[in-house]
Amino acid sequence: MLDKSTKIYVAGHRGLVGSAIWNNLLHRGYTNLIGKNHHDLDLLDREAVKNFFDKEHPDVVVLAAAHVGGIMANLQYRADFIYQNLQIQQNVIGESFEHGVKKLLFLGSTCIYPREAPQPMREECLLTSSLEYTNEPYAIAKIAGLKMCESFNLQYGTNYIAVMPTNLYGPNDNFHLENSHVLPAMIRKIYLAKCLHEENWEGIRRDLNLRSVGNVNGASSKESIVKVLAQYGIVYGKVTLWGTGTPLREFLWSEDMADASVYILLNVDFKDTYNSDSKEVRNCHINVGTGKEHSIKEVAERVVQTVGFEGQLCWDTSKPDGTPRKLTDVSKLHRLGWHHKVEIDEGIHRLYKWYLQSDRA
Repeated sequence: MLDKSTKIYVAGHRGLVGSAIWNNLLHRGYTNLIGKNHHDLDLLDREAVKNFFDKEHPDVVVLAAAHVGGIMANLQYRADFIYQNLQIQQNVIGESFEHGVKKLLFLGSTCIYPREAPQPMREECLLTSSLEYTNEPYAIAKIAGLKMCESFNLQYGTNYIAVMPTNLYGPNDNFHLENSHVLPAMIRKIYLAKCLHEENWEGIRRDLNLRSVGNVNGASSKESIVKVLAQYGIVYGKVTLWGTGTPLREFLWSEDMADASVYILLNVDFKDTYNSDSKEVRNCHINVGTGKEHSIKEVAERVVQTVGFEGQLCWDTSKPDGTPRKLTDVSKLHRLGWHHKVEIDEGIHRLYKWYLQSDRA
């Protein structure tokens, strides 16, 4: 257990998971927290990161900062996803080592596992076959990050823990129509389709003032708004989502992820993540999820019901589905003493309520 005066640097403290981890730590009485936004500290800038560590000397680091996005973004910006994530990890983990950080928590993603991995996916199936093509660059970066943690631990005796969360959603999520993850994108598309169907232009304009789409915002003409929404499958009486809706996905509420992360940070050491009798120490990362899965179509229908959209829900089967199934085996996490609390129905309701009340982009 860390002393309450421990200085903890949360990289990515304004993001989906980072903000939830920050709040969880505060709730537990850890008030000596450091957070820097991108304008104050560019994690891609090695010199800036070094200067930050020289000045602050944190005792503990939570690396929740990353360049993330959905299928479309992963396909279009492949170089950005591998380069930026490798750079962030290299800088933060490297400087943590150089400055004697006592403990580090690295957040990855379950997209590290092979496309055809046996289900549910155990930590041991890492690197056993080919990755999913659509997010391969991001997955390779995250594999490098967890292996960096593992390798520093084995060579230098550090205490760096890597956790691999499943699909996350929650407060402070990204609702960009192109670059967000599946569930927040669904909520926004279906909400805008509802507003358009009901000719609720006040709702549409408020939404676009908070989160413009290209050059189109709430002050744009109705014709411009209708045109840009149509590009994302949102038209009068109908909303079209990508793929077939058949892939199965596991979803974890971000505040549950934060609670698991802080629990691991406070209660789990590297020595607890592998069998001490093993000749080869590997796959020391920890899956974090619910161990439950739902089809994309099922989730979309739940969002339609929650939002109250009375139009038609359609699927563009010419678009990629991504990995057919991606369920985590969370038995290792359960053995370490943590279980999730928020189920998908409650989570969708909470996120939609947050989205309607949010005044941030």
